[in-house]
Amino acid sequence: MLQTFVESSIPHQKLYSGAPFPLVLTPGQGAQSLGLSHLTQSIKAHKPWLQSLLHRAGAVLLRDFPVTTASDFNDVVEAFGFAELPYVGGAAPRTKVVGRVFTSNESPRIRRSPFTTKWLRLWAFLQVPEFPSKLFFFCEVEPGTGGETPIVLSHIVYERMKAKYPEFVQRLEERGLMYTRVLGEDDDPSSPIGRGWKSTFLTQDKTTAEKRAAQLGMKLEWMEDGVKTIMGPIPAVKYDESRQRKIWFNSMVAAYTGWEDARNDPVKAVTFGDGQPLPADIIYDCLKILEEECVAVPWQKGDVLLLDNWAVLHSRRPFDPPRRVLASLCK
Repeated sequence: MLQTFVESSIPHQKLYSGAPFPLVLTPGQGAQSLGLSHLTQSIKAHKPWLQSLLHRAGAVLLRDFPVTTASDFNDVVEAFGFAELPYVGGAAPRTKVVGRVFTSNESPRIRRSPFTTKWLRLWAFLQVPEFPSKLFFFCEVEPGTGGETPIVLSHIVYERMKAKYPEFVQRLEERGLMYTRVLGEDDDPSSPIGRGWKSTFLTQDKTTAEKRAAQLGMKLEWMEDGVKTIMGPIPAVKYDESRQRKIWFNSMVAAYTGWEDARNDPVKAVTFGDGQPLPADIIYDCLKILEEECVAVPWQKGDVLLLDNWAVLHSRRPFDPPRRVLASLCK
């Protein structure tokens, strides 16, 4: 019997309670030479099983399948059948490529892209009320060096932070977080958070921008050369009903260590929900925990990575070009 999907092992995986992270699927014997159409049909036929794998592992990597172009990737995303989530309100500049496919974070390659459970640096949009539940990434062009997309299990981060800083985590759970960001009118490609307000809210009209911001729970304060956005207080920790556990679900580290450009001071970008400043030492220790627990699998051309945003946080490491990783957001 022809097997389209076979569970495989790669050197960079970690084991949590005996389960590999991420879970890796490769073509079975005899399936290597079959085309994209067979892959998409197999995804549709085995969707409940694939979803169960994603729920169990949090991250599934499809490797060595015949996915070579952005259009191929779009077909794979469509085959899974998840509803599309428009990219509205996010900080990072992105460009639509085809169908449901966008460029991933286009912020400068030499800057660290700190963790956020990806909107995301950010894709995850943990700092907005409506966030994607599923994320797809596709490696169209392998990085010269670096450029991995580190992933980490969000409940592990919560457990470690709770054990080390119980009072801080309790305060986070009680008060939530407040995010503040100043946007220019147009995109600034030199900035890691350089998306202008026109592309952020998909309009050139301030009234329409205000309505769309309000739908996201965001307040706008117009300035002479841009606008200040205020989001929150919103939860920093959530409860994952499907897995019965608390998860680290915020952009705290990303904002505090990475939301910096000519308009923004990262220390002021995120505070407790009551406006009180966050302790820098704990923020940077949280970043250390993220680094310790993460898995950073080097990209190979054709890789498709599917993440459950309720289970996994992700980031992007600096790289030497070329690199082209595309993405798609799902409800």
